Amino acid sequence: MLVNSSDVIAALITPPGRGGVGIVRLSGNNLESFFDALLGFIPKPRFAHYHPFFSADGEPIDRGIALYFPAPDSYTGEHVLELQGHGGPVVMDCLLRRTIELGARQARPGEFSERAFLNGKMDLTQVEAVADLIDAGSEQAARGAIKTLQGQFSRRVTQILEHLIALRVYVEAAIDFPEEEIDFLSDGKVESGLLALSKELEELLAGVSQGALLREGISVVIAGKPNAGKSSLLNALSGLDTAIVTDVPGTTRDVLREQITIDGIPLHIIDTAGLRVTADAVERKGIERAEGEIKRADQILFLVDASKPFDLSVDAVFPQVEADFSQAENLTFVLNKTDSSAYAGFQIEQSKHPVIEISAKTGSGLVELKQHLKNCAGYVSAGEGVFSARRRHITALNQTQDSITQALKQLLTTGAGELIAEDLKQAQQILGTITGDYTSDDLLGEIFSSFCIGK
Repeated sequence: MLVNSSDVIAALITPPGRGGVGIVRLSGNNLESFFDALLGFIPKPRFAHYHPFFSADGEPIDRGIALYFPAPDSYTGEHVLELQGHGGPVVMDCLLRRTIELGARQARPGEFSERAFLNGKMDLTQVEAVADLIDAGSEQAARGAIKTLQGQFSRRVTQILEHLIALRVYVEAAIDFPEEEIDFLSDGKVESGLLALSKELEELLAGVSQGALLREGISVVIAGKPNAGKSSLLNALSGLDTAIVTDVPGTTRDVLREQITIDGIPLHIIDTAGLRVTADAVERKGIERAEGEIKRADQILFLVDASKPFDLSVDAVFPQVEADFSQAENLTFVLNKTDSSAYAGFQIEQSKHPVIEISAKTGSGLVELKQHLKNCAGYVSAGEGVFSARRRHITALNQTQDSITQALKQLLTTGAGELIAEDLKQAQQILGTITGDYTSDDLLGEIFSSFCIGK
């Protein structure tokens, strides 16, 4: 997926629509013809020139600020020109079309950041942090993205990688130069090194797991029988009047979604159709969708109407879904309508799943429910070691940890240096995929295609 750096690429890097300012960015190794045609002069590096931007017939398209960043001191590592004009869609479209007339091509999604990576301006974690910062859904997530963008995550990975390489070199030296009489089995250096690496990986995993949680959040499905108060709970959690609430059973026939944030954690709340046997074809379709969401959920809140007699076994609540999630660790019973005079309290011994008592109507118990969801998500705190991270980072760290564990096992059982060295080599390659030292074009394509055009 290497780009042709001789191409000049151009894109609108501000959101489309009307605004005070709109910016067109160009990047490439040959911008001289663009300077002459658009501005009529070569701009001074990193100096704001207030000047007209010219069309093909010499008439001004707009008047604004031109900024020139010569290579390699630019975002992409190439020559970069930014034209900052008035943020009207017609003006910006004319300016972008003019750059394409002059030989630039429309940038692909993420192509500016791709060039920054390929030119060594950023590693892969920093590139991903750019997108994470733009998409951050909370202040904590933004802070984590900034840390990663500044290279803190990369430095931790590089530090572990250096320790791993040093240990691998020691083991391979013992294999390749037996006359040196390096006895890695008895001197304890390899064992202590492997244990130290395992601890470093464990600490880093804790930080990136929290970072991934802050970035991605968890999906929470509200399930239960009709009229249990599912839609009322959705409205109470979101603070919005999203779902229709009536006394008529089966009001919700489709999946309703809302996102809330609790201490920086995005929670994707999903309200579903009431679970019951029905002859109504439309409602049946809604129930099928509800069961599909239940199977995919990170957490299930099974709402029970506590103003009526109930039995907190899934078999009693809804027998048809018992096989799907009766044994699930992600199931919580939520007793709603506890403000009702008919509610006489609950003996927690009745259920093997967590039980929380609330009133969606009065708000009672919602604080406890939110705290329970935080605990279920595994949230600890947005401390100093929390970085913006993705699932691929967690997967790579876990796989690296597995290779280190396997190397330790080989050391303590077979003592086979060649097998230990191979495990360390594999760990090094997996860890290198995080920053991009070892990667594939397919992975790069997947990452950069998710970016917006202009970044």
